[in-house]
Amino acid sequence: MTEKTTRIVILGGGFGGLYTALRLSQLPWEPQEKPEIVLVDQSDRFLFSPLLYELLTGELQTWEIAPPFIELLQGTGVRFYQAVVSGIDIDQQRVHLQDGPEISYDRLVLTLGGETPLDLVPGATSYAYPFRTIVDAYRLEERLRILEESDVEKIRVAIVGAGYSGVELACKLTDRLGERGRFRLVEISDQILRTSPDFNREAAKKALDARGVFIDLETKVESIGQDTISLEYKNQLDTIPVDLVIWTVGTRVTTVVRNLPFKQNQRGQITTTPTLQVLDHPEIFALGDLADCRDAEGQQVPATAQAAFQQADYAAWNIWASVTVRPLLPFHYQQLGEMMALGKDNATLTGLGIKLDGSLAYVARRLAYLYRLPTLDHQIKVGVNWLVRPIIETIYSAVDAVSEKEVKGQGSKE
Repeated sequence: MTEKTTRIVILGGGFGGLYTALRLSQLPWEPQEKPEIVLVDQSDRFLFSPLLYELLTGELQTWEIAPPFIELLQGTGVRFYQAVVSGIDIDQQRVHLQDGPEISYDRLVLTLGGETPLDLVPGATSYAYPFRTIVDAYRLEERLRILEESDVEKIRVAIVGAGYSGVELACKLTDRLGERGRFRLVEISDQILRTSPDFNREAAKKALDARGVFIDLETKVESIGQDTISLEYKNQLDTIPVDLVIWTVGTRVTTVVRNLPFKQNQRGQITTTPTLQVLDHPEIFALGDLADCRDAEGQQVPATAQAAFQQADYAAWNIWASVTVRPLLPFHYQQLGEMMALGKDNATLTGLGIKLDGSLAYVARRLAYLYRLPTLDHQIKVGVNWLVRPIIETIYSAVDAVSEKEVKGQGSKE
């Protein structure tokens, strides 16, 4: 009688899910122990979210920051399903997919991430643009294109939330729209980038000031209309005309996760042990945005891409250890610093004793993210493109300049 093959099902293909799958495929499995690894995501593409802003400025292309899962998983033995998870039966150890098969599991990895809550303010669901997924970026790009092609003199943009996403968007979009843009950054607290190091906060303030971004601190959004936003500041309500509202505030755990009978915090995040296992369910691992995790030292792990990237290594190792009957490792989170894009050719970076801003930080950020891209093959493709693209653009510019000169020369002869 043959032994049953262990099946590991990973729900969510973000930093936590994809990198766990890739790492699991690389671990030293004995032939008789080698598991079946299944990755499920509702999109057909992985998204390297820290570089999503560069799509809006044309600095990067979709294939660079959102390669297809099929391409990334080629040769790994990992099976991919593009599907929406409709339910999880933890007693029967089965995952239900919308318009797809039921998948049984021996180990389950929950990395479904979060979603942007737009129902906190009247009108936000209808009129505000979230910025979290590749689809969000496409929708925002289309709206910006329509506004740019319109005959409005000034394009008025309100960005709700002065955290990392709001600040990076403000800087990138002011660079895109230039003199035509009028930007307002709305923040309910008394400062921008509350959790950021002082150096980064000061660099961000400088970048926003240089671009003329108006910052509304201690200001609450009361409602959003088709072409207005109503703001409350010190009990005074003011309704302002806008052409575009971008919503960057908050993260909500998906309904499927909230419905699970696990211990959860007030935000619906699942409580885990330091080994990233769900309490009372050692066969289930949770990481990334949906996990309420304290590491081996007892420090709260932030819901960031950096943390999910680190958790993936431990999750893969601990799943391997649990299948091969070895000791599991408690997660040790390392705060490696923080990087932010502050427009085209400008960024800020702190960490590991380094503080940089300006164009040097911009290059350092790009190189750090190039190193973090999911596979060596993809790193090489993107790296080569980053090297070659400026050369091609320079050649095209030179050819255009010569052509223009020739046309002018012919005109003067006539």
